[in-house]
Amino acid sequence: MARKSNEAGSPKTSRLARGRKLGTLVVGQAVRRASIKAGSTILPADRTARLLDDDAQRAAQHLVRVLGGMKGAAMKIGQMLSLIDLDAVAPERRDAFRQSLATLQADAEPVAFATMRPQIEGDLGMTVEAAFATFDTEPIAAASIGQVYRATLHDGRTVAVKVQYPGIDAAVESDLKILAMLMKFGKTLAPTISSREVIDEIADQLTRELDYAAEQQTQQELADFYRGHPFIVIPATVPERCGRVTLTTEFIDGAPLSSIEDADAATRDRVGEIIYRFYQGALYLDAAFNGDPHPGNIRLLDGGRVAFLDFGMFKTMDRDAVDAEVELINLAAARDAEGVLNLLRSYGVARANSTVTAEECLSYVVDAAWWHLVDDTIRLRPSDISNAVTSAIFPTSTGFQALRRENLPPEHIFSRRLDFLTAATLASIGASGNWFAIDSEWVTGAPPATELGRLDAEWRAARATTD
Repeated sequence: MARKSNEAGSPKTSRLARGRKLGTLVVGQAVRRASIKAGSTILPADRTARLLDDDAQRAAQHLVRVLGGMKGAAMKIGQMLSLIDLDAVAPERRDAFRQSLATLQADAEPVAFATMRPQIEGDLGMTVEAAFATFDTEPIAAASIGQVYRATLHDGRTVAVKVQYPGIDAAVESDLKILAMLMKFGKTLAPTISSREVIDEIADQLTRELDYAAEQQTQQELADFYRGHPFIVIPATVPERCGRVTLTTEFIDGAPLSSIEDADAATRDRVGEIIYRFYQGALYLDAAFNGDPHPGNIRLLDGGRVAFLDFGMFKTMDRDAVDAEVELINLAAARDAEGVLNLLRSYGVARANSTVTAEECLSYVVDAAWWHLVDDTIRLRPSDISNAVTSAIFPTSTGFQALRRENLPPEHIFSRRLDFLTAATLASIGASGNWFAIDSEWVTGAPPATELGRLDAEWRAARATTD
């Protein structure tokens, strides 16, 4: 549930203003931590540790205030941080730290309805009262691009109405310019991920989130496709109440994913497998996927079904690119280092004159995606995902240094993001599964590994006969 709206207006859109906020956030935190560490020469070790941990807690609250107020692409930084472990926080306090940041998933600072009303009415060409029989002016969710309201149509249907913040397009544009600048400065450290092609790919996908007309079409196609599925639900849209900045869908009255964090293992594992099959399976089966998996976009329904929301960041990949990822998984699972290197060379990742070794390539893939490669039941933890992300993108990691000058294909940026965020979402509820066995259904044509796999396969087979 979103917090009560304040009198805040539209997000700050100036690149200078938004850049100053981000810069102050980073520099301020660095100065505070440096001061604490400088004092460690005269303070007991346990006292220094407590100060650093308390500072991390304050930093989380500060992140929520700053990034939640900024909206746009900047806010997504906090959403992703909430799903991984940060070594700066003591183990016994990490859950509290992540929970502070997790408010950014569906509980950002709302914008007052007086500011949002003109967005709806200008977009739909009618008053709110004419468009809807009832309209609750307090948002039920406030996120990075817009906020969501509960309403009813004149035919009695209950709907969710997502409305973009005024000026959010300019805010996102500012954030992307800041991102391009930061990546340019980081080119000597990370030439692979600072390429113009990679930056353009990120910018294109984040800009797509602003296109509610495209999102409405995508969501309706998915709702039609999954209609009647045994455990996956996609809410249908209401096209006559959709526009450029307004998206109206059927209302999903479900529980948040966090409601099962303390449930028994079987319950968490079942929900985790559904999440994995929806997000990860779409990549391999359909070469198209929702690129924004996180707990705020998931609702648990009666009867064991799971509903998935928000399709603004939807990515369609070239089938050859997906096939290359499938082959890479198979080679890495077989620990075929030479095969991995040869594939990376043929796909243009490893340069012709590269000095990277086969073992370095295999190690990089295994470190970043090991849960796909082990034929055993694995219960993912946030620290597992943190270590994988660190190995893949942090300049201090051995794997990153080995491959830092190779050519990362831009189309794989969001498939890797999908992988990390799906795994992080599973880790947030402590879900376990044999992810390798499930992957094998998609990458080698193995028979269903679980009961849910059997149900999904039967549904897809029946659906194929009616198409």
